Amino acid sequence: MLLTGGSGMVGRNFRAHPGVAGFDLLAPTRGQLDLLDAAGTRAFLREHRPDIVVHAAGRVGGIQANIAAPVAFLLDNLDMGRNLLQAASEAGVPRVINLGSSCMYPRGHDEPLREEQLFSGDLEPTNEGYAIAKIAVARLGEYLGREHPGWRCRTLVPCNLYGPHDRFDEASSHLVPAILHKLHRAVVEGRDVVEIWGDGSARREFMYAGDLADLLVRAIERFDELPDCMNVGIGTDHSVLDYYVAGAQVVGYRGRFSFDTTRPVGMARKLVDVARLRAFGWSAAVDLGAGLRMTYEHYLREHAPRGT
Repeated sequence: MLLTGGSGMVGRNFRAHPGVAGFDLLAPTRGQLDLLDAAGTRAFLREHRPDIVVHAAGRVGGIQANIAAPVAFLLDNLDMGRNLLQAASEAGVPRVINLGSSCMYPRGHDEPLREEQLFSGDLEPTNEGYAIAKIAVARLGEYLGREHPGWRCRTLVPCNLYGPHDRFDEASSHLVPAILHKLHRAVVEGRDVVEIWGDGSARREFMYAGDLADLLVRAIERFDELPDCMNVGIGTDHSVLDYYVAGAQVVGYRGRFSFDTTRPVGMARKLVDVARLRAFGWSAAVDLGAGLRMTYEHYLREHAPRGT
């Protein structure tokens, strides 16, 4: 099995899953396989010819990072995905699991987002470049399957993720790791006010990365049972303020919150429908409190400034 993005959060949590011990796993570094190099990617796939590819590589980041570099988020993710999928089809690799993102869904929906709603409306402007790339790669997987009989690509669409090996900084990270980092700094620096972008009412669904790793193991083992596209989430969401309050309990922050309503917050709500996932027979095991504790413990070991 070839895993791309093996050094990222998803890849590292996947590699730590006990079920991976049963796979003959190839997880090259970027120096060994640069997905932005089309010719090099084709050569790598021809040489190794894995039985299955899990595509977890990508340029990722939070709202600030997406707003600052939409061209890079679009082109890098598009080029990585198309180079890999085309190389896999040309090399005769029969199965690909492609990781999409709930950012692929149109904005303006308050109900849980169903797979049928992909490609059906305007995207959220704050991460549009990233979303366009993910949509294009998912569609390319469908097209290649039509043109290459016996070649199959399945796209999994995870909700927002958090967990060990995430990025913990306010400029480029997603919501949950940014919250833990901000709250930790507030405690260390003795501050009693932490700022929240927006009014705290925007709702998000976050799943522990170790749970996605478990789903990936099951998806590999039962690849033939996967639908062409399937959401992966927990089926419930919380407000941004809820995440700050839960993070404060874990970190030990006892101050108050302020709200900057001039800041961008993205979609008002982003919750995926998990009916197909439940029909597949899988559900997440780690609740928010436990997931935040394990993530914060990792942060303290690996990311917190020394002496804090």
